[in-house]
Amino acid sequence: MNDSEFKILIELASNSNLTQRELSKRVGLSLGGINYVLKALIKKGYVKAQRFKDSDNKISYLYVLTPKWMYDKAKLVQQFFHTKLEEYNRLQQELETLKKIMEENK
Repeated sequence: MNDSEFKILIELASNSNLTQRELSKRVGLSLGGINYVLKALIKKGYVKAQRFKDSDNKISYLYVLTPKWMYDKAKLVQQFFHTKLEEYNRLQQELETLKKIMEENK
């Protein structure tokens, strides 16, 4: 699972009434990127798109988290946490190396 997928799932878990445009603003992806990630999440079985009519009589979608997401959530959150922790540790090592180089060049 990548960052974008995880961020979208977390946003939908907090509010399933979000539009793609609202998800785009919250997650920092383009509308096309949101659409692409939502399709991937639907294909994985974590999200289901349900059609409904909004107040402007346009057909919109409601993105609903599936039982598969609820079942896999703990495992995926743990995997995501460990991935981010590894990234953090690598970045911390890089920063220490850069700090030493800067101090040597003073």
